Amino acid sequence: MDDCLIVGGGVIGLTLAYDLAKHGYRVRVLERGRLGREASWAGAGILPPAGNRADMHPYDQLCWQSHRAHPHLAAELTEATGIETGFTPCGGVYVARSNGDGALLRGMVSSLRDEGIDVQPLDAAELAALEPAISTDAGIAMACQLPTESQLRNPWHLKALAAACLKFGVTIEEQTEVTSWKEKDGRVVGLETSQGMRTAGQYCLTAGAWTGQILQRHDLHTGILPVKGQMLQYQFEPGVIKRIINEGPRYVVPRADGLVLAGSTEEEVGFQKETTEPELADLHRFATSLIPRLADAEIVGRWAGLRPAVYDSFPYMAKLPDLANAFVAAGHFRSGLFLSPATAIVMSQLIRGEQPEIDLSPFRVR
Repeated sequence: MDDCLIVGGGVIGLTLAYDLAKHGYRVRVLERGRLGREASWAGAGILPPAGNRADMHPYDQLCWQSHRAHPHLAAELTEATGIETGFTPCGGVYVARSNGDGALLRGMVSSLRDEGIDVQPLDAAELAALEPAISTDAGIAMACQLPTESQLRNPWHLKALAAACLKFGVTIEEQTEVTSWKEKDGRVVGLETSQGMRTAGQYCLTAGAWTGQILQRHDLHTGILPVKGQMLQYQFEPGVIKRIINEGPRYVVPRADGLVLAGSTEEEVGFQKETTEPELADLHRFATSLIPRLADAEIVGRWAGLRPAVYDSFPYMAKLPDLANAFVAAGHFRSGLFLSPATAIVMSQLIRGEQPEIDLSPFRVR
């Protein structure tokens, strides 16, 4: 019998499986579809900077620990598997195109400085020198640079993570959907799946936007809901855009080989994952208004993913109420890839009976 059965083969589930396996656990991952092909794959791979203060909230501690862990995890995965993750400390530029948004960005700059994060306001000449591809006619009212922002290439990272899991003995079952679980004496004793019963000593739900559905069947209401995000991918000239360019919730992310991602929408449309032309056209207008040369670039990809949103923006990372051997790690919304290393560390500690190094009380169920 497995020591731990993880439901959901996205970046949270795979990183947790990898950590547990490194600690000698026999781990099995069940994935309802294809491994790592939901929100983890669909995002842009942005890794924002984080600060470190003695009085930080546990969520900020989670951010700091993840920010610190990503370069080491990327190197570790590549060394173990030979697969590059695309980790690049490329830096980020943040822009605002209205006075109101400029005021918000100035407030963000002040907050980042309070957190000890390196942030540098930019005037028009400095912005043009850093990123000359940004249109001088875009109406930029305020801009700043975050030199410690980084990126990963989601599909590469997930491929390396899955290979590392297999190397450390993790069993992975795709096309295996969990329908319910059986309880006895305050413990989960088995999961009913589309491929039959699966049992383990402990269980953890990391099924992203689908986690809420599984919990609702057992009268555990978390409010996790899917929020669709659509993306465009361009084939562009390598090196023309050097940094991640952010405007509010939207961004342009350059890859080293010339691919450029533009995203992303936020749509509450249930579990509908199809792309839609009006929203993609709006993304194209956004991207080309910032980077006019993208208008001549070929669009080589378009897709959508479902982020797991939670009303208070805090993910759930906890033992499930009244169940001694069941846990949940879900609801990371737009930050699943970024927060995956720290989430895996503290959830692995919790599952293994250790005191997590971050206080998890703000992330409890109910």
